[in-house]
Amino acid sequence: MYGRVESTTRVTPAMVRVVLGGEGLAGFATPPGTDAYVNLAIAPPGAPYGPVFEPAEVREEQPQEWWPARRRYTVREWDAEQGLLTIDFVVHGDEGVAGPWAAAAGPGDVLVLEGPSGGYRPDPEADWHLLVGDESALPAIAASLPHVPADRPVVVRVLCDDPDHELPLETPGDLDLVWLHRAGAADPAGLLVESLRGLDAPPGRVHAFVHGEADEIRQVRRHLLADRGLPRADMSCSPYWRRTMTDEAWRRVKRDFVAAMESDA
Repeated sequence: MYGRVESTTRVTPAMVRVVLGGEGLAGFATPPGTDAYVNLAIAPPGAPYGPVFEPAEVREEQPQEWWPARRRYTVREWDAEQGLLTIDFVVHGDEGVAGPWAAAAGPGDVLVLEGPSGGYRPDPEADWHLLVGDESALPAIAASLPHVPADRPVVVRVLCDDPDHELPLETPGDLDLVWLHRAGAADPAGLLVESLRGLDAPPGRVHAFVHGEADEIRQVRRHLLADRGLPRADMSCSPYWRRTMTDEAWRRVKRDFVAAMESDA
């Protein structure tokens, strides 16, 4: 499956929104989860195959140096009527693979993808909702908020560099939103968990979504499970990336990290 770039928009200094369309998205359908994601395949520069390819075939037929980089990204929006798929990419200059691709993408460029899949959706039976993360989790948070029931309390804590990196967030729920800024903070990595330690939580059962940088998410997870007694079944939790690591390096150690994190509490 593949999409062709219809448009790109720099929505914040570090986020590029790419809208994909075209015949290559025929049959695309999102799962029930509001955190639906696709697996992208981005060919290295100069790859000896065309822009439309089957990742499995490339791995079978080409030496490893020509294998496409694989990245997982949240579906920000799927417009089934128009056949348009929106993906938000965090961009940090030339770092990584997907971010630079998005920053340089133009109309007609091709993006190969597989999926989608997903597992989280705000539980309509929960008494209140908690969504916590950084820029990498922001697309899933933004896509999930419209599905919180009307007037239901929903607490959102999002970490970003500074106010220029904030985006409008809308929900029919009763929104308690705080943006946390790394700029000027003495301990940026502790901002998310500290924002929750003093939280006067709404009463009743919470359904939580906790995703983002590995060490920060681990702190939040430990606090919610060990200090607040949140049942593990009531939380969707995943470390998307890890500071100081490339995506490839993180993928190699992620399974062990998650196992250690799960043993915390």
